[in-house]
Amino acid sequence: NSCLISTEDMHRLFKVVFSLLVSSLVFGQSDQARNYVAKLCGEEFHGRGYVKRGDSLAASYIKEQFEQIGAEAIEGDFLQGFNLDVNTFPGKMKVSQGSENLNPGEDFVVEPYSGSLKGSFDPQKVDVKTAMSDKKLIALIDEVMSSFEKKKMGLLFSTVGLKGDSLNRIKGIAYELTEAFPVFLIVDEKFTWSVAREQHRFPCILIQESAYRVDVPFSIEIEAKMIRDYSSYNVIAKIPSKKKCTKKTIVFSAHYDHLGRMGSETYFPGANDNASGTAMLLSLAEHYVKNPSDYNIVFIAFAGEEAGLVGSKYYTENPLFPIKRIKFLVNLDIMGSGEEGITAVNATLFEDQFETLQQVNSKKNYLSKIKSRGPAANSDHYWFTELGVPCFFIYTMGPNKHYHDVFDTYEELSFAEYNDLFQLLIDFEKEL
Repeated sequence: NSCLISTEDMHRLFKVVFSLLVSSLVFGQSDQARNYVAKLCGEEFHGRGYVKRGDSLAASYIKEQFEQIGAEAIEGDFLQGFNLDVNTFPGKMKVSQGSENLNPGEDFVVEPYSGSLKGSFDPQKVDVKTAMSDKKLIALIDEVMSSFEKKKMGLLFSTVGLKGDSLNRIKGIAYELTEAFPVFLIVDEKFTWSVAREQHRFPCILIQESAYRVDVPFSIEIEAKMIRDYSSYNVIAKIPSKKKCTKKTIVFSAHYDHLGRMGSETYFPGANDNASGTAMLLSLAEHYVKNPSDYNIVFIAFAGEEAGLVGSKYYTENPLFPIKRIKFLVNLDIMGSGEEGITAVNATLFEDQFETLQQVNSKKNYLSKIKSRGPAANSDHYWFTELGVPCFFIYTMGPNKHYHDVFDTYEELSFAEYNDLFQLLIDFEKEL
């Protein structure tokens, strides 16, 4: 009968329906992640830094998400508090030459250790050869010091064309000199901002060569505020094993903090670094609530990473369960791309686990490449590695190169391999 469906046709139909169901679940996962990232990058979180307590606002949001997902707290609280000193820029952030106002974050940035400054300045230009000669530089500094208070001069260096050690040498000189007077650096490199836990007397101001007007004095108004014993919070959640007697634990971690504000009008959204990694934690939590593992699963969203891995150091010194119970830790950062694959830091230390990761990826053809990298103190996995905990630090590679700048926005993320990486992590955990 032509109206009857054959067994073969039924199988084909089942495959199509199953494929559509899986596809909708996967795309839904990515859609929810986009919502998390967009929220964490919003101006109401102030760049998840220390101005207006942006990091603490983000911590409260992440805690609420874990609660809504159905994860549990350890020892009755999702938040683990700790303190740190941090330099901030909560107010004025203005640099101009004549009638031209420079745009903060685009035309100029201040080094994160910078102090406050207000006034007009016509800095003394210093050529690179003089800067590299200790004797000549000392003589010039003596000259500037004798006239600084009445002339408000400071020093100006051009680092245009400098790379590597030469560039680092000039920046090191600027770092030392700002205890005595302002320093201006004309640069042709991409801005990469950060966080400092100290404050110098004067600022070091980096200005893009394209925005700099030769021989035009500067008008400066910069407000810096050093905060002592600032309270910050790691956010920690768990999902118990389906085997109630097991103590072995898999930890997924990511830092949620970022750079915050550089002045009252400019903030660093930190979409790829690391709202995307935080979103991956929440995505994984959603999965494991519905699909418990043979291991206990713990999620740690660290604060203070950008200030020097402060939150993770505090946690390893004050763990909420014995460190020796951690079978493996996966630290996640920069999850918003992946077109060129991922890198696994510590791959050379934990070769067996790296081989497992490679095999899982090859079997399912998730990612184009998994790059091996040796140990590095470049994220929160570091303190766990130092204690002998097997762990990877995984980050994606792709065409998006915005990092520690004002252009690391939600709109710049492709989420190209988010779903595949999500599934790779789940499959990898099953093989541990």
